[in-house]
Amino acid sequence: MEEAELRPLGRYLEGAVEGFKGLRTAQKFTDGQSNPTFKLRAESGTYVLRRKPPGELLKSAHAVDREFRVLAALAQTDVPVARALHLCADENVLGSMFYVMEFVEGRVFWDPALPGLAPAERAEIYDQMNAVLAAIHSVDLEAVGLADFGRPGGYYDRQYATWVRQYRATETEAIPEMERIIDWLGANMVTDDGRVSLVHGDYRLDNVMFAPDAPRLIAVMDWELSTLGHPLADLAYQCMLWRMPPGPVLSGLEGLDRRALGLPTEEAYVARYCERMGLPGIENWPFYLVFGLFRLAAIVQGVKYRGLQGNASSDRALQVGALAAPLARKACDILDETG
Repeated sequence: MEEAELRPLGRYLEGAVEGFKGLRTAQKFTDGQSNPTFKLRAESGTYVLRRKPPGELLKSAHAVDREFRVLAALAQTDVPVARALHLCADENVLGSMFYVMEFVEGRVFWDPALPGLAPAERAEIYDQMNAVLAAIHSVDLEAVGLADFGRPGGYYDRQYATWVRQYRATETEAIPEMERIIDWLGANMVTDDGRVSLVHGDYRLDNVMFAPDAPRLIAVMDWELSTLGHPLADLAYQCMLWRMPPGPVLSGLEGLDRRALGLPTEEAYVARYCERMGLPGIENWPFYLVFGLFRLAAIVQGVKYRGLQGNASSDRALQVGALAAPLARKACDILDETG
């Protein structure tokens, strides 16, 4: 953040955030592809600021105001989140909407194989993720003021229309596999079963934080895509990592000896979630997986588009964006397996 931005930001935060004093530095976190995020160091402590990126944005994208709202609401629940401190909707302050939250000290794991940890620790980390996901889907929406956070019912129909539209708006080249899964999903849409919960929208290992010295999940991050929806969307989205190969970005567990590593199988992970949620099982599981892969492919295509436009949050945008076609191929593999 430029010095010219730092001084007025510091003055603003001293008047807006209780106890804030003496902003010294604003250092951008280099990881992540969405909203630019900064560590603020001040005389009064350390904070985190998330803002909308600059440039022309897709409608409803980078909704930091929705992130702030859900963080504030979840402070009343068992879902671990950073404490939301202030939302600034005045774009004159910093050039775009932003919010400030507390800084949480912990560990973020980018490699799902969790190298360097003991098998028992790996098992506990995955079980913690499973338990917190069930907690998110069990939030009493009325009690925390999120009953109007999205439209109940018809979640997959709406999400399908949204992500097809978003994909078309950021399409840079033809991907035949994307066309195949778009057609298949449209023709095989699941019937709405009436289940509605808070959904995170991007629930994966690198969007949660663990305690510095224990396999204990202490904060769920990046709520930009959260809404009211079908809980199985989050579960399937997370389970995609079992079907993705290891790699430098969006790494997965495919081909690894998960038993030796102490990691659960996809089947065991889903079964444990169902046990926590009181579900007998999941019908049409391939649909949820294919949809999750399609949605992630559309997301990374948007990252690529922003990278080509020059307004992506990370310099790895084109590397991430290159995964759109491989993700679509993974979805096609599931279609081939299931017939």
